[in-house]
Amino acid sequence: QVQLVESGGGLVQPGGSLRLSCAVSGFTASTYTMGWYRQAPGKERELVAVISSSDAVTNYADHVKGRFAISRDNTKNAVLLQMNSLKSEDTAVYYCHAMTRGPPMRVYWGQGSQVTVSS
Repeated sequence: QVQLVESGGGLVQPGGSLRLSCAVSGFTASTYTMGWYRQAPGKERELVAVISSSDAVTNYADHVKGRFAISRDNTKNAVLLQMNSLKSEDTAVYYCHAMTRGPPMRVYWGQGSQVTVSS
């Protein structure tokens, strides 16, 4: 069965760092475009970072660019999100996302991991 399991979230002070991990089972993550989304209470889910399936090209939302870094650990079939210089507005549930255009197109979501940035 396909699973995307996030870990590494928690409470951190402003200016601190966290690393999220998305462990993938049921498919090979390196063959999928992988991304991280986040959703704060009362707000829309938004794309944070994405990494391509082939050449590891990355893209970031403007408000995290320079602070966050997405990467792959293919030996663990996982995708990581390193988050530095965290701000209170980064507080959200962070979701791992996988996509292939195939054909057929397939999309998978993780269950989410809470990140809270507060003093």
